[in-house]
Amino acid sequence: MAGKRSGAPTKVTKKAAARPASAKPVLLSGGNPQIPKGYGDAPVQAYIAAMPGWKSDVGRRLDAIIERTVPGVRKAVKWNSPFYGVEDGVWFLSFHVFARYVKVTFFRGTSLNPVPPGKSKHPEVRYLDIYEDQLDETQFADWVKQAAALPGERL
Repeated sequence: MAGKRSGAPTKVTKKAAARPASAKPVLLSGGNPQIPKGYGDAPVQAYIAAMPGWKSDVGRRLDAIIERTVPGVRKAVKWNSPFYGVEDGVWFLSFHVFARYVKVTFFRGTSLNPVPPGKSKHPEVRYLDIYEDQLDETQFADWVKQAAALPGERL
């Protein structure tokens, strides 16, 4: 099934199960939503909906560009971040909310042309920090296309 990891049912933690569905999501440091780990579109959409302020719009735009650029993309929320891949359990991109920006992680970023600007302590990883009204959708879509064609990261 597209978007769901085979043989790995989505676990619901006691904390998540105890919280009413209508309750506002918990925001961690910097406004990052605390969403239970899960595979498929639903947990990613819950994460995006919980992103505070203008960042939710950025999350919707990122998600739409990724879906348009990589038909059948696999999705998950792990470590309070949406992950995207072309096969189950193997990821090419994730993003995370910080106080003033959304950080996109390209796991094989040094192989992209041009290389995204943010360096990492991990040799192949590169970051893109997106501030309010500063998403270059054309460049992002190009990076997504390139990243999806590379071997992903098994996390």
